[in-house]
Order: sequence, then C-alpha cells, then structure tokens
Amino acid sequence: MSTAEQDAAGRGVPGEDVRVGDLSEEELLAVITPLLPRGPQTPVGTGDDCAVLSFPDSLTAVSTDVLVEGRHFRTEWSTGCDVGARAAAQNLADAAAMGAWPVAIVVGLVMPAATSVGWVRDFARGLARGCEPCGAGVMGGDLSGGNSLVVAVTVLGDLEGRAPVLRSGARPGDAVIHVGTLGRSAAGLALLSAGTDHAPGSHTSFFAGGQEQPQVRACIETFRAPTPPLAAGRELALVGATSMLDVSDGLLRDAGRIARASGVVIDLDDPGDLPDASFLEPVSALVSGHGGSEARALARRWLLTGGEDHGLLATVPTDALERLPAGARVIGRVLSPQASAARVLGRRPGVLLAGEPPQEHTGWDHFSQT
Repeated sequence: MSTAEQDAAGRGVPGEDVRVGDLSEEELLAVITPLLPRGPQTPVGTGDDCAVLSFPDSLTAVSTDVLVEGRHFRTEWSTGCDVGARAAAQNLADAAAMGAWPVAIVVGLVMPAATSVGWVRDFARGLARGCEPCGAGVMGGDLSGGNSLVVAVTVLGDLEGRAPVLRSGARPGDAVIHVGTLGRSAAGLALLSAGTDHAPGSHTSFFAGGQEQPQVRACIETFRAPTPPLAAGRELALVGATSMLDVSDGLLRDAGRIARASGVVIDLDDPGDLPDASFLEPVSALVSGHGGSEARALARRWLLTGGEDHGLLATVPTDALERLPAGARVIGRVLSPQASAARVLGRRPGVLLAGEPPQEHTGWDHFSQT
C-alpha cells in the first residue's frame, strides 16, 4: 500500500497506512472533511470557528454522547466505519426520541498518534453512513491526541414547530409502544465476548453445520452499528405520543425512567410473547451451549436488560393505536400507582412485568456496570 496518493489537483493525499501522528491537524482535517455530509439547513459549514444552522422553529433538541475505546467498543471487534456509524446512530436516536428531526451532529475525536489515517477515513465514512437515513450533516467538531480512542458527538434536532416529547408525560390508560429491535446488541456483545474469531466481518466461531445463522450476523451487526428507527420518533410525536425515550440502557431501566418521571406504573407484557424472543433463542443457545429453558432465560435477560439497540419506547393514547408508524407494537400499559394492580409496588411509580415486580436487574449503568 502506498503512503501517499494524489488528489485531483495533484497534491499529496495521505495513504491508509500513514499514522495521524505524522500529519498536522489541518492535513488530517483535509482527509476527513470531504467524506462528511453537509445538512440541508446549513448556510455556513465547517471551516470557521462555528458552523451555522438555520432552524425555522426556535426550539432545538440538543444531546451529547461519548464512546470510549475498551468500554463501548474494541477495535479488534469493530471497524472505524462501525464506530462512526454507531456514534452517529446513538445520538441521532436521542433527538428522534424527543420527537425532533435530527439535522446535524458535531464530533470530537481523541486518538493516539499511532492511529492510521485509514482508520480515520473509515470512521468518517461511518459517520456519513449513520447520518444517511435522516440526511443529517456533520458540521465540524474537534480533534485531539490521547492515549485511547474517544468519540464525543453532539446532535441537534429540529422540532419543526412541535412541543418536545418528554419522559414525564405518560398517563394512566396509555398504551406502551416499542419500535425497533430489543436484545440484539446485548446478544452481539455476548457472541463477540465468547468467540475465538473477533475480526470485524468475521464470526466463524458461530457457524452451525457449516452454515452461518442469520441471527448471529444480525446481532453482531447491531452491536457494532445499530440502526435506530429515526423516522418513527417524528411519526410518534405526530400521533400524540405522551412520553418517549430511546432504549439505550435496557428496557426495564428505561421504562423505569418514564415511570418515575411521569409518576406512573409501566406494566410491560411478558417478553416471551414478543417475536424478539424467538429470534434470539438460537443465539442464546449458541452462547450458553444449552437449549431449552436455559436458552430462553438468557434471551429473556437480553430482551429486558440489554441496551444499545436504540429502539424507541413511547406511551400513546389508545385512540392513536390505529395510526402508529410501521413496526410499532404494543408491549404494555400505563397504570396509576393507586390502581389495584400496582399494589405490589407499594403504590409508588415503577415497572411491572406481566403484573409482577421484575426479578431481573434493571440494565446497564455506566458506573456500577450493571
């Protein structure tokens, strides 16, 4: 592989094997910037101290997430493109969960000097891939050297004249809705953790009878680069969603956040009735080495406590059920803490699972690691 190529103007372009420590910040930005999309509401793009965006509505949704190498991703498991797509997706999902349309992200990237330019190019392509479903632009950010890879992304979403959909609006009598996948990212992490071949694009340890199971590929791809249902956020807002968030830390934990913010009880259906359960059971059998009840129990745990699929969890009035976005399914109901069915929670806000307190731990926490 050559260490330098030529651009259209005949200038040297760093090759894939050049290290970022061999380039100036300007030279590295020249590698990244042409690969990044520019959003439609952007009178001033990258190149100045700030980009400028135009929002017809004065309300803008803003959120930030961070990915840390070794904690959220591993380079032996994920390509630069995977990391870029994942970083974009999880932030865009936050904007969608407010009922906003994601229009732009800004990205901070910390990397060791030994990082290859090829990885950085791949990362930029991943950002573009993650933004493609909603047309968001990458409007600049910052680069810095450090001991490990760290990605920080801030998303800006246009509420388009609507009020934001908060976590605090769920009302007794509402239906609980989920759009997207559940448990696949957790299953993908388990597969990669248990496998002997971690290389991105390879998972030969999990072939059965020489044939790859499609569930294996789907779960690993969801862990590496989830594809949240971004359009569903706006659609749920338009049909009158009373609360919403993206499921980043597990269904039980995130349902509990809505319950506490709204002062209600969320009674979720038994996850064994969801199609996600039957999808995940062959994967849980591979990971555990057992079928039957043990595989079902592991699939159930992934469904309830696995995060980072970034589907949308919402509550809607029952008269909106005929107008839900494609792929939305009812997975529970909202109760008053004073309802007789909520007595088991001491008439306090919280989560029930088929009418009973859940026995599983609630999901991912960034500091307790549970």
